[in-house]
Amino acid sequence: MRRTLLLLLSASVLAAACGSDAKTADTSASDPVATDVADTTPSNVDTSAATDDPDDELPPPPTSPDKPTDIDVPGEAPTELNVDVLSPGSGPVAETGDTVIVDYIGVRALDGVEFDNSYDRFTPFSVGPLGSAPVIPGWNEGLLGAQEGARLQLDIPSDLAYGPAARSELIRENEPLTFVIDVRSVIKPSDPADAPTEAGVEPSDGATELSFEDLIEGDGAELVEGQTAIFHIVLFRADNGVELDTTWEGEAIQLPMAEGGFPAIVEGMPGMHIGGRRAITAPPELGFGPDGNPQIGLPADVDIVLVVDLLGAY
Repeated sequence: MRRTLLLLLSASVLAAACGSDAKTADTSASDPVATDVADTTPSNVDTSAATDDPDDELPPPPTSPDKPTDIDVPGEAPTELNVDVLSPGSGPVAETGDTVIVDYIGVRALDGVEFDNSYDRFTPFSVGPLGSAPVIPGWNEGLLGAQEGARLQLDIPSDLAYGPAARSELIRENEPLTFVIDVRSVIKPSDPADAPTEAGVEPSDGATELSFEDLIEGDGAELVEGQTAIFHIVLFRADNGVELDTTWEGEAIQLPMAEGGFPAIVEGMPGMHIGGRRAITAPPELGFGPDGNPQIGLPADVDIVLVVDLLGAY
């Protein structure tokens, strides 16, 4: 039923992302450099045909202040993968099987010509499971050992990029590539056997406000408003403890902790620490509304309990 829960929460993802600077990692792409730069970076729109003044153009699109500039490229083709830590991190270290959330800019290693970046899209990229992720080999190898919070430069020989296959006019045959990567979060794999099987809190009927209880105290960084949380969730009826839905059989959810998001989550999760588990009890108006949700078997006017496990944040 995980897909149902994702669909129900998707509206809050879009609303929160549009209403704040919080970013939601892009997990739909299979390769960070699979498309031409013209398809992945914003461009100015020529409005001369639609205005009286041909010089009256739209302003340039915004650029993330985090986007690296003045990248020091090798200038010649590297013969092996080189990983340079430009600034150290302070969080967990990426290992085989982990998922790594990153921002990146990709340029040609020979002349520094940019072909793609995630910063201008304000959308971090999800790489996992590391070691067998559907990205170029230079990423699967180069991100091993990367520490959360670090900025890396990967100089990748063509045989660990695309080899003799030209990807576009920008990525030519046997093109060595350079990436500068900001490691936003390192997520350890989850075992579905660790999912909570009960709400862990007293039954609730007729709640008038949100309440929560930490079932497991996390020992990682604290989640604050404005960040994007990475978490698993199990949804229970609060009156009788019946499980309605779960994400534990698939990938974790990523949601911005921002106004416009799913109320029980964005109000109940900040203050958690990574590695923690929290049971959030919410009245209908902070959940799915007074009519409940027949798709997941939630009747009208029934409180809910969301048991969330916080895996990471950025």
